[in-house]
Amino acid sequence: MLQKNQSFISGRIASIKYAFIGFKKLATTEHSIITQLIGLFIMSCAGFYFKISATEWMIQTLAFFLILSVEGLNTAVEKIADFIHPNYHKKIGEIKDIAAGAVTFAALGTLIILAIIYLPKFNLF
Repeated sequence: MLQKNQSFISGRIASIKYAFIGFKKLATTEHSIITQLIGLFIMSCAGFYFKISATEWMIQTLAFFLILSVEGLNTAVEKIADFIHPNYHKKIGEIKDIAAGAVTFAALGTLIILAIIYLPKFNLF
């Protein structure tokens, strides 16, 4: 958080520091993020093996980072909801389901992209 006596530059540096703290927290404690990072690693290995094009690399990378971003936002929504109402509540459950649904959209889109990139490599069509 920007202090009154912080300069613009030191405020930006602090913001970047907090962003990396959040990145580390997500990458080390959230199972869904860890799973997506493993998927990213596996598909990166597949990309090198199949020598995918630069365009395919860009689309694959964008798709995976979209999932990671939405997954991070989903985690934030869940943590806020749990903080506001720690006990089960039907409306909180609906909010969490909707946030998880957003992740599902990103994941399905990524699966479609991966199928478009990799299925032709197996000469199945």
